[in-house]
Amino acid sequence: MTRIVKPARATTRGVSKVISVFMAVLCMPLLMGAACGKKSANAGSDPGAAAALERAGSGTDDPKPVDDNAPVDKTPLPGVDLGQLPGDKQDLFYKLVGSLSSPCGKAHSLRTSFTTDQSCKRAPFAVRYVLAMIGDEVPEAQVREWYGQKYTKPATPVKFDLAHEPHIGSDDAPIRLVEFYDYGCPHCEEFLPFMERVLQDEASKVNVYFLHYNLGHFPNSQEAAQAALAAFAQGKFHEMHDLLFEHRTEHAPDQLEGYAKQLGLDMSKFHTDYLGASDHVMQQKAQGETAGVDSTPTLFFNDRKYEGPMHWKYIEMWIEEELAVNR
Repeated sequence: MTRIVKPARATTRGVSKVISVFMAVLCMPLLMGAACGKKSANAGSDPGAAAALERAGSGTDDPKPVDDNAPVDKTPLPGVDLGQLPGDKQDLFYKLVGSLSSPCGKAHSLRTSFTTDQSCKRAPFAVRYVLAMIGDEVPEAQVREWYGQKYTKPATPVKFDLAHEPHIGSDDAPIRLVEFYDYGCPHCEEFLPFMERVLQDEASKVNVYFLHYNLGHFPNSQEAAQAALAAFAQGKFHEMHDLLFEHRTEHAPDQLEGYAKQLGLDMSKFHTDYLGASDHVMQQKAQGETAGVDSTPTLFFNDRKYEGPMHWKYIEMWIEEELAVNR
């Protein structure tokens, strides 16, 4: 069984506030696309976050030029509560819904799709998506980029061979997620509880596959992946997966053997399967290379690269939208 991380219950208002601030700080790098890059000289660098912030500062990735002096329609959208946003963020919301394109490919704005086009089932979800990102302090240019990648220029589908890969969920679940990760990557460790939250909340709706993508600069990362697949052969992948991230910097061969003993594995079979898993790990990386993976964590949503905040809240938004639109 996968370890599910449950949020601690705050006992006082002060503790609750501290936890909220801590979680906001923890989540921000993943919201901004932090990742471990395969070409990074520093294993702890944040190429995804750096690139996102650079784009946000330049605005070069906006889907279309925006005239900041153009009048903005601030007519409230029916059923959309902006009460939690300060005035400047409310202004940004109205600016975006009036200038972003329809999420249904129509020749009008998101506002028009939401207010007058009942055939556009994605419009309410798109408005909610924009509102959530503004509330989470995502810069305007990054909101525009992620919106465009989701609604106006979605990624090309990728075909994966997943017949023999570790997964959690039912084969007939309507949503298939494929995560490429590296056991040495700190951002993959940070993402682990977010994926577990998705598995907890959307248990009957998702099937999640786990493929290792060896970036090449974390010690014993290949060996850790082989240990995970050897545990998979004995039905203990999920437990080993969690242990390897819990001890992310401790993947020496004797330590891996210790984790196998801790899980009660048949050690003779573990050693055999561990040695035989080398090619399988390389095949997993080859699938990632073909799909265009160059950093971890990288997520694919129903065979399309997920381009959005790497946070359970947004992944669940994508799931809810996909199920509603294709119902």
